Amino acid sequence: MTKTIAEFLEENGKLTYTNVGVSMMPLLRQGKDLFTIEKNSGQRYKKGDVVLFARGTSKYVLHRIIKVLPDEYVILGDNCVSCERGVKDSDIYGMMISFVRNGKEHSVTEKRYRAYTALVLFFNPVRVFFKKLWLKAKRFLKKILKRT
Repeated sequence: MTKTIAEFLEENGKLTYTNVGVSMMPLLRQGKDLFTIEKNSGQRYKKGDVVLFARGTSKYVLHRIIKVLPDEYVILGDNCVSCERGVKDSDIYGMMISFVRNGKEHSVTEKRYRAYTALVLFFNPVRVFFKKLWLKAKRFLKKILKRT
């Protein structure tokens, strides 16, 4: 019988897994990088933490906390434009504590990673605005090209 990620984390405390999807680019590259999650031990997370949480009953998502509210979190992937609201502590299985890029492990406590996180959080509103603008422009151009 195959264990779920939640069951594995509960039993082992940590999980190292490969990235699936592009929502955390450029930090994590699909199929190339690994990340390690440490089980949620009941603490509240903080802005900038990358957490693994449940979306519905069967989907696990690794995204960054961009806002901490009294009873929930606002979460967004580094390469996404739509925030997820209403994520509760009970939805979060754990936090990313390290990742492997090109065979080298990097801790989330390293200065370079903390600087990257600060930049992501600082520029996030501008990045989201321009990414949404770019997506609208692409859709518009696609419509025009379809007509010709």
